[in-house]
Amino acid sequence: MTDVQGRTAFITGGGNGIGLGIARSFARAGAKLALADVDAAGLARAKAELQSITAVETYQLDVRDRDAYAATAEAAERALGPVSLLFNNAGVAAGAPASKLSYELWDWVIGINLYGVINGVQTFLPKMVERNEGGHIVNTASGAGLVATTSGVLYATSKFGVVGMSEAMNPELAALGIGVSVLCPGPVQTDIVQRSADAAPKAGAPLSEEQQRRYREATAQAARYLQQGASIDAVGEMVLKAVRENHLYIHTDPSVGDMIKARTKAILDALPS
Repeated sequence: MTDVQGRTAFITGGGNGIGLGIARSFARAGAKLALADVDAAGLARAKAELQSITAVETYQLDVRDRDAYAATAEAAERALGPVSLLFNNAGVAAGAPASKLSYELWDWVIGINLYGVINGVQTFLPKMVERNEGGHIVNTASGAGLVATTSGVLYATSKFGVVGMSEAMNPELAALGIGVSVLCPGPVQTDIVQRSADAAPKAGAPLSEEQQRRYREATAQAARYLQQGASIDAVGEMVLKAVRENHLYIHTDPSVGDMIKARTKAILDALPS
């Protein structure tokens, strides 16, 4: 169990969406907040909201930039004290059909969704271990990191990587007194789909007019689907509970349950007798 009172939490993607929900829950629980995001306006809104509850510092950061990450980590710890609660939450949800992907799209999504998590762990974990004061790391993946959904090859690749990394870290870090959780949300009420679509590099081969139309429809449908899901505040409370109780997996709903069962059965059935 990790007591969050008085600890410093570093949250990437902390200005919006799930990151903001996590920030709200941990602020109410007594943690100090270092919020990092590429969205300066979102960070300003988050700080204005939360600074009356707890100490809050904000940092504009692209999690792909390792030098900037290191400098931001140093600044956060100077301002708020040692980081022992790490939330590798920044992510994007964009892609294209497998035959239309480009190196730019691969680098952008993998760079943020997977290397952003790697960079956070590599930046903070050695210091957490050296201090020997425990702590917890939460990596945001997706239900699409547990089973292939309609989210696409690129997104699934990045999120499967986060799940595997978290599962492998868990037993190693448990021996060092550091908990690990992987957040695998289903639909959550955020605007990540549209924000990602607006920021994404272009696909490789040009899309036909029909493909562009289908992409716009799929984007709008995905955005509507998310609005039917859990609130960011509900997810923040789920994450707080998981940190306190040291749960490896955090699910926001059972939406991928049947698909996980089918995938697991297919894997087991394929094993030689």
